[in-house]
Amino acid sequence: MTDPDLFRTRLDQMIDLRHPLAVLATRIDWAAIEAKLAPLFARAPRAGRPLTDADLFGEPAVVGGGVSTAGRPRLPIRLMVSLLYLKHAYNESDESVCARWAENVVWQFFSGMTHYQPRLPCDPTQIGRFRRVLGEAGVEELLATTIETAVALDAVQPAEFAEVLVDTTVQEKAVAYPTDSRLLEVARAKIAQLARQAGIELKQSYAKEGKALRRKAGGYAHAKQYKRLRKVLKRQRTILGRLLRDVQRKLDALPEAVQAQLQVWLERAERIRIQKPKDKGKLYALHAPEVECIGKGKARQPYEFGVKVGVAVTARQGLLVGARSFPGTPYDGHTLAEQLEQATILLEGVGVKPEVVSADKGYRGVDAAIAPAVLWHPGKWKTADAAQRDLIKRRSAVEPAIGHAKADHGMHRCWLKGAEGDALHAVLCGAGYNIRWLLRAIARLGIRAVFLCRMLARLWSAILRSMPSANRLTGQCVG
Repeated sequence: MTDPDLFRTRLDQMIDLRHPLAVLATRIDWAAIEAKLAPLFARAPRAGRPLTDADLFGEPAVVGGGVSTAGRPRLPIRLMVSLLYLKHAYNESDESVCARWAENVVWQFFSGMTHYQPRLPCDPTQIGRFRRVLGEAGVEELLATTIETAVALDAVQPAEFAEVLVDTTVQEKAVAYPTDSRLLEVARAKIAQLARQAGIELKQSYAKEGKALRRKAGGYAHAKQYKRLRKVLKRQRTILGRLLRDVQRKLDALPEAVQAQLQVWLERAERIRIQKPKDKGKLYALHAPEVECIGKGKARQPYEFGVKVGVAVTARQGLLVGARSFPGTPYDGHTLAEQLEQATILLEGVGVKPEVVSADKGYRGVDAAIAPAVLWHPGKWKTADAAQRDLIKRRSAVEPAIGHAKADHGMHRCWLKGAEGDALHAVLCGAGYNIRWLLRAIARLGIRAVFLCRMLARLWSAILRSMPSANRLTGQCVG
């Protein structure tokens, strides 16, 4: 049978192999990644079913069981991992990274393809399923691989990982600004929709009145007519309470599975109905109860709604060695021990642990919790020597790393579901940041190599010109 790729041009003959992404494709240890992630995607064996009536004598026969071979073969792990790398390195969505992959031959070479593929690599929804199967431990393996690749390229020395810079930021969730009137209307509309789907006949859904009240609340808030606004909010709470009680009365007639599904949304809607503006533990989004209100002291944005994320980078080169989400609203200092724990796990392949940490004053008072690592912040300026003061002043270098991770790699807004989605997204954004860091390092090291070759060529030409004409052909200098 004729090979269908016999007369097709290979990708390594179509592209410039000096392209940083093509170089990186040959330097990442893809075999190690596949060996670590393969157990997560192995087909689980199933127990057999005994047949008691098949044999009247001896042990009953067992049919079925074992590892099933049914279904479509899995896509290559390298392909899916490379799509995650490219998605966050170039700040693409699941859909756009697949579309660009079908058009970009360098991306296909990075993914391990040998010939050009004029089609989508997979359905975009498969990227989400692959990401969920990986889990937080799996995506941390991807981040650790970027760190080990940087060491293998000699772009960073292992000793540099002993000093890290740490800070926290807010990874916002994909939710609308949580005004009380909007939350009440969203809760009313959601409960009415679920009741219709479950077959519950409501006395009244308040759809027309709910939309009118929502418009009035927006107008009153804009005009700063707060007394009228409070009356509208009171009416919205009233109609939401009536709707909830109507559904609760008719809930017992439904199947248990439907009751359990409805009960979750009823509890969330009740929380929205009874919460006050200054309550703690408020619900800021009906579909995302994990969202927290975090104030970082920014004049342009006093409050951000999402999750706190800690970031750790090397002090000299700015390579990211840790990105971790912290549910709730913990004090910055209380996140440092867990942040260093993650950095230590990611650096196991390098063989170095963070020993010196530079942070801002928000991390004061946690020296004993991170021992034997040493913490330096501006509050210790008077007791620090010259080298330690340089490290304290170097702390602000973590800010542009956070800025690039948010603006260029998607950390500014998380679209993934739940607290697990927040954790996965933070680590993957860190992996995308490191991929772009590696591409810049490869370009920089390549320029250095070309410059060195040119200097050696010029030096050799000068040596040849200084030789007698009789010895230029042999390249030997007469003593």
